[in-house]
Order: sequence, then C-alpha cells, then structure tokens
Amino acid sequence: MEIVCLDMEGVLVPEIWIEFAERTGIAELRATTRDIPDYDVLMKQRLRILDEHDLDLPAIQAVIAEMGPMDGAKELLDGLRADYQLVILSDTFAEFAKPLMQQLGWPTLFCHELETDDSGHITNYKLRMPNHKQAAVKAFRSLNFRTVAAGDSYNDTTMLGEADKGIFFRPPQNIVAEFPQFPVTANYKELRREIDRAFHDSSDG
Repeated sequence: MEIVCLDMEGVLVPEIWIEFAERTGIAELRATTRDIPDYDVLMKQRLRILDEHDLDLPAIQAVIAEMGPMDGAKELLDGLRADYQLVILSDTFAEFAKPLMQQLGWPTLFCHELETDDSGHITNYKLRMPNHKQAAVKAFRSLNFRTVAAGDSYNDTTMLGEADKGIFFRPPQNIVAEFPQFPVTANYKELRREIDRAFHDSSDG
C-alpha cells in the first residue's frame, strides 16, 4: 500500500504566522525559527505578543479562516486521495489548522495542540512528540507502506530522508543547496508527477 505525507504550511497553505502578522499588522509575529532557532523561546514570544494584543483563539481562527489554502491545493489533495492514502504532517497546531482543514475537505492531519483558558486565550502549547514528522514516516514504513513525503523547509528534511522518496516543493534556494538529494518541484503539476513517478519506480524495483 502507498501513502503520501505532505507538509502543510508552504505546501498547501501560506505560512500561518507570517500571514497572520500581515493581516493583523503585528510585525513581531513574523518571526520564525529562521530568526529565533529555539522553538520554545519563539513560541513563548508569540504567546506573549498574543496576550499583549488580547488576541484569543477564536479571534485568531477567524483571521486564519480568511487566509484560505493555496490555489489548487484542494484539487491536489482530492486527486491524491483518489489514488493513495494521504496524511498531512505539520508542526502547526490543530486549533490553528482547523479552519484551513475544513476548506481542504478535512484531510487527516498529524500536528501539535494548544492549551487555552476558560476565556479562550492561549496559555501554552504541547508538542505531540519531538521530530514527529520523521517518526510518523518511519512508523508508516514499518507497517509496510511505500511512502513518499513532500515539504519545503528545514523541519521537513528528516521526514524526506526517512521516506522511500522525498520531494521538495518550492523550497528556499539555500535549503536546495544544502540538500541536493531531493528533487525540487515548483508547482502542483510537477509535485503530482514526482509522486506518481516515485511510486511507479519503487513498484518496478
């Protein structure tokens, strides 16, 4: 059996924190792990900024719902699900992703969770487990799934390496230079072609 594992942000939807920062005008929320490598420090900064601006989870979800997936993303998922099993592996949070998953037809999503208080304000975050993308792909392969994974950034490279075939989708050039072993795709047509080719080649082998 064959399974496709896709990253979410940068592959199916815009980068949530950057888009959210643009839509709210809160420039400090544009920071990512490229700016603050320590994820715990970054998330605590984000939660502090949200608290300072009195942004609760429903308010954030309302903004995210206006973002929408990338053009063609739902059609890509619908086509893949007709031919393969499909799982979205993301370092986002289920509560953030929910409005976007609804627009994408509720694909299966493995990600992290947020903690909120009675007023709906975010108080903390919970990682499902460290390196969960790589761990998920490893588990699928142990269950005898032939696995193809696609992503766009550093935090995807371990799952791409763990899969039977890893594929980049619109990655930054510096990442391409560092990981030349993964083919690069620039649009959904190319990505679908690489996925099909990977499964076809593996079945021939």
